[in-house]
Amino acid sequence: MITPKTITTAGEEPATPSPSAPQVNSILQWWRRWTVLVAAIWIQAFTGTNFDFSAYSSDMKSSMGVSQSRLNYMAVASDLGKALGWSSGFAIAYFPVSVVLFAAAAMGLVGYGVQWLSIADVIDLPYSLVLVCCSLAGLSICWFNTVCFILCVRHFEANHSLALSLVVSFNGISAALYTLGHEAISGKSSASSDIYLLLNSLIPLIVSVLALWPVLTNPHDSDSGCRTRDEVRVFVAFNVLALITCFYLLLPSSGAYLASSPRWHFLGAIFLLLFPLCVPLLDYVHRARQSLRSSGYAVVDIEDPKILDNVSLDHQKNNAEEGCNQVRLGDEHSLGTLVCSLDFWLYYVAYFCGGTIGLVYSNNLGQIAQSLRQSRSNAKSLVTLFSAFSFLGRLLSSAPDFTRKKLDYLTRTGWFAISLLPTPIAFFILAYSPKTNQTALLEVATALIGLSSGFVFAAAVSITSDLFGRNSVGVNQNILITNIPIGSLFYGYMAGTVYDKNASTAGTPKSQVSADDAVVCVGSKCYFVTFLYWGFLSVLGFVCSLFLFIRTRPVYQRLEQNRI
Repeated sequence: MITPKTITTAGEEPATPSPSAPQVNSILQWWRRWTVLVAAIWIQAFTGTNFDFSAYSSDMKSSMGVSQSRLNYMAVASDLGKALGWSSGFAIAYFPVSVVLFAAAAMGLVGYGVQWLSIADVIDLPYSLVLVCCSLAGLSICWFNTVCFILCVRHFEANHSLALSLVVSFNGISAALYTLGHEAISGKSSASSDIYLLLNSLIPLIVSVLALWPVLTNPHDSDSGCRTRDEVRVFVAFNVLALITCFYLLLPSSGAYLASSPRWHFLGAIFLLLFPLCVPLLDYVHRARQSLRSSGYAVVDIEDPKILDNVSLDHQKNNAEEGCNQVRLGDEHSLGTLVCSLDFWLYYVAYFCGGTIGLVYSNNLGQIAQSLRQSRSNAKSLVTLFSAFSFLGRLLSSAPDFTRKKLDYLTRTGWFAISLLPTPIAFFILAYSPKTNQTALLEVATALIGLSSGFVFAAAVSITSDLFGRNSVGVNQNILITNIPIGSLFYGYMAGTVYDKNASTAGTPKSQVSADDAVVCVGSKCYFVTFLYWGFLSVLGFVCSLFLFIRTRPVYQRLEQNRI
């Protein structure tokens, strides 16, 4: 057998041949590298447990006999755990990824497990300890996210943006998966929601055990000689499968047969999460068949980007010419440099008035549906709808990578600004929706907010990596999301105050109902003022994102030049 030759130019090192020969060892190396991405997808898909809060919040409120404001503080406590999310960035620097993974699973097991014992009346837990458990559960989510970020950056350096967008997308389907799991165990018409908390505590631990072998893969042991376009082809297949999964999860809101068979529907979702393991093998077979018909020379991929090295050299050259040591966008940013950057604060406010406000809306979705006289099953359908469209929005966040050459005038921050537009539109629809079309408009607004916030959540990781340094993304991203607990407290207090005020207003007997000592507000006025405030604040976020786009466009032009 003749060994394929490699064409090189003067001054260049010979390129490593593409792994086209169908050898068992090479196949296993190629496949194991992609199992890391699949493991990260599993982790994200089952650890977005904060998104199903509205599915059991009404029962939690009734069980503990608390007001809407105190219930919102529980959501705030969960988000407050994210204020300590930066600790995961430091933990990953000193401990193996597997240790951080199981530390996150342990925190989630305790945080949600104790809450389940409380709502199931096994133990009587004081309100203050419930808040502590909520914070611990919220912190576990940040640690899981950091594990996934690091796995993507270490194993897919050239296409880390595609990997991050894809993996973070699956965090949006957690609520839909847990709703299917709840229906498969308890039945579709079951009124008990304590199963959510039990699943929230156990499933992430089980998934961590299943993902352990891929997580232990050394990036240097993987097949690093593969070409970038071979990776992109697999990423395209993964995104197509993700879209299929998204639409499959929307079946409960349709009249499909699977929607009436929760167990089969749930098993189908699990199959769709397992099938990506086959995609790299199928791609390898496809390339092996092509190699049999190709010439004896391997083609050098001149488009393979080495962005980090090129950008670093470019910055060093420019800084030397300018005679300064100023850190600019795209360089690695320390904490001090980050908080002194105007672009970071524009980014921070845009996220605060975009993705965070969408998250708070999802936390209040159960009470919003209840106030508009929606049934319990309709409320669960809204949670699934929000989750599915959040997933779709996260998938769309990879658009800048696939349209980079066709839409070069739109940078990643430009897409970010566009993604914030549906949110104010949705809130104004909610505020002024007529009673005749209230249910349909509620579904439309929920889908729009889910789509917008999902895009923001996924795109933010890549934007943070591009603007403030790829190697520091684990810490910098967790600094960015400190706006989530602040926004949760601010927006939640606003919503809870308006809700409780309207529930206790005299002269409106229909707006006040008692359910185990918990006051329930019924009527469109329960959230009218809240929707108006949230709508105007989301407009502010859109304006900040526009300024960020204008200021950062040169950065992306420089990044694009260094790809050539």
